[in-house]
Amino acid sequence: MPNVPDVADVFRALSDPTRRAILDELSARDGQTLFELCGRLATNHDLTSSRQAVSQHLEVLQDVGLVRARRDGRYKIHHLDTAPLEPLVGRWLDRPAATRPTAAEDTGTSEEKGSGLRIALMSVLVDDQQKAVRFYTEVLGFRVKHDVPVGEARWITLVSPADPDGTELVLETSDLPAAEAYRDALVADGIPFTSFAVDDVDAEHRRLRALGVHFTQPPTVMGDTTTAVLDDTCGNLVQIHQWAPPAEPGPAPSPTP
Repeated sequence: MPNVPDVADVFRALSDPTRRAILDELSARDGQTLFELCGRLATNHDLTSSRQAVSQHLEVLQDVGLVRARRDGRYKIHHLDTAPLEPLVGRWLDRPAATRPTAAEDTGTSEEKGSGLRIALMSVLVDDQQKAVRFYTEVLGFRVKHDVPVGEARWITLVSPADPDGTELVLETSDLPAAEAYRDALVADGIPFTSFAVDDVDAEHRRLRALGVHFTQPPTVMGDTTTAVLDDTCGNLVQIHQWAPPAEPGPAPSPTP
């Protein structure tokens, strides 16, 4: 017979505003990774807690039965469980199953003169370089710019066809234990290794799904951006995102005669 949490423990778990916000977000969209929850807490509640702090809050909620965690392959997914609330309060029971996040307030930033540094290369750790080349070129649509043998490995860089002279993506081997541990820890919490911009997240999500790509997060609105997270089949999660600036106001209506 499962342990029934003490009423006082449930109330103590609910006394923290961050934990209540976590339950709100799981009620709005159940089944989220730690990474997704951190993003939604920051966007919808202005809570910028570290991933470690949010993870600790999740453990408290799991201890009293309000959150259940399950493994989906390498991913840890969190679900809301309302059973402990039934004798206490119906705050989260009648909430709509899905709501759109509230757009974050646009505070703007002042332009500052840069130092002249620019990003030339960015790396992603892959467990099989040749497999990664196929996925990143044939599926995601990048192009190989450099492919040079370096001992047993290769120096492989990719570029976007839309910006062939822009930032190059390096497909690095992840054969060091520390590198594998770092990458696996990111995957376990649903955290993307890197992020790519697209013009239309929904359209790209449909295109890649048709090619058999597995997404751990469907397109999700987070303030001024919409993001989705996919499995690159080479050991990483990769985010695609679309910036959505505020719509310009339309023309004023003509006065009624």
